Amino acid sequence: MTELAAVKAALTSQAVETPSWAYGNSGTRFKVFTQPGVPRTPQEKLDDAAKVHEFTGAAPTVALHIPWDTVDDYAALARHARDRGLTLGAINSNTFQDDDFRLGSVCHPEPAVRRKAVDHLLACVDIMDATGSRDLKLWFADGTNYPGQDDIHERQDRLAEALATVYGRLGEGQRMLLEYKFFEPAFYATDVPDWGTAYAHCLELGPRAQVVVDTGHHAPGTNIEFIVATLLRRSKLGGFDFNSRFYADDDLMVGAADPFQLFRIMYEVVRGGGLTDGVAFMLDQCHNIEAKIPAIIRSVMNVQEATAKALLVDRHALAAAQRSGDVLEANAVLMDAYNTDVRPLLTEVREEQGLDGDPMGAYRRSGWAEKTAAERVGGQQAGWGA
Repeated sequence: MTELAAVKAALTSQAVETPSWAYGNSGTRFKVFTQPGVPRTPQEKLDDAAKVHEFTGAAPTVALHIPWDTVDDYAALARHARDRGLTLGAINSNTFQDDDFRLGSVCHPEPAVRRKAVDHLLACVDIMDATGSRDLKLWFADGTNYPGQDDIHERQDRLAEALATVYGRLGEGQRMLLEYKFFEPAFYATDVPDWGTAYAHCLELGPRAQVVVDTGHHAPGTNIEFIVATLLRRSKLGGFDFNSRFYADDDLMVGAADPFQLFRIMYEVVRGGGLTDGVAFMLDQCHNIEAKIPAIIRSVMNVQEATAKALLVDRHALAAAQRSGDVLEANAVLMDAYNTDVRPLLTEVREEQGLDGDPMGAYRRSGWAEKTAAERVGGQQAGWGA
C-alpha cells in the first residue's frame, strides 16, 4: 500500500461519535435558546444524527445522556438507530441535576445519597446491555466550594468505592471511561480535577477503566498532547470529548479556538497508535447560537482535517531531525504538515466513498432543515433544561 493509500484508508476508517444533546436546545446559565426544527424525542435526535452521518460518512454512532434520553424501550431505540444506519455509542450518566446531589453524588457525605447515585450508574449499565453500547462515560460534578466543607481524603475513598461497585457490574466487552474537569461547579476542591486523579482511579480498577480527555477541561496553557501521549503510552486513553474553549468549558465547536492544538493532539494519537487502538473520538458540544446539524458536520470535518494533517507528518524526517538535535528542522516538519491544505484530499476520500465532496453544501441542498422546521411543531423540544 502506498503512503497516500494508507492515509486515505485511515481517514476512511475514522469514526467520530456525535452527542445526542448537541441536537437539542442549549444555552448559557442564564437562558436556553430555542431553534426551529429541534428534536422533541431521542428518536428525532437520531434522525438528525443520521443526516450528519449521511453527509460525512464518518459519524456512525451517537452517544446518549441519561436521563435526557430516557425511553421505555432501549432495545427499540437501538433498532431505530440501526434502521437509520447508526449504532448507539457511549451511555453518559447524569449525577448533577438532582436536588439530592447539591453536595455531591458518589462523594456525598450521606450514604443514602451515594447509594442513589450508584444505583443510577448501575441503571446506565443496564441500558448499555439493552443498546449494545460499549462505553459507560462518567463525569462527576462532585467537589466542595469551601475549605473544611468536607473531608478530601474521605471523598476520594467514597469515589473509589462507588467506581469499584460499577466496574464490577460491567459486562464482557464493556468499558468505564472516567472524565475529569479541573473546576466548575466545585470551586475549592473538585473530586476528579485532572488526568492524574482519573488515571490513578482507573489504574486501581483494572484494564477496562480508562480516562476520557475533554479538550475544554484544562487550565490555560496545559499541554493536552502531553497528557494524550502519556495515557496512550500506558494504554489508558479511552476516548475524547472534543470541543473548544476560550475561557473555560465553553463546549464550542472542536478546532474553533485553536486548530493547531487539535492537530498536535491528533499527531500524538497517530504517533501512539490511537487511531487503531479503540480510542473513542466523541464530540461534547453545545450549539447555542449556531444551527445544530451544520455545526456538528463542521466539527466532524474539523476532526478529519486535523487527522489528515497528522497523518501527513513525515515521521522519518521528524525522527531524523530529533535524533540530530536539529530543533528548527523538527519543528518545520510538523509545520509543513499543519500548513498543508488537506481539503482536496478529504474531498477525494469522500467522493471515493460515494459521498458528496462538500458535506456542508450537501446538507444545505437536502432541505432537511426546512423539512424538520415545518414538521416538528408542538410537543416539547429537547434540551438540557438550564
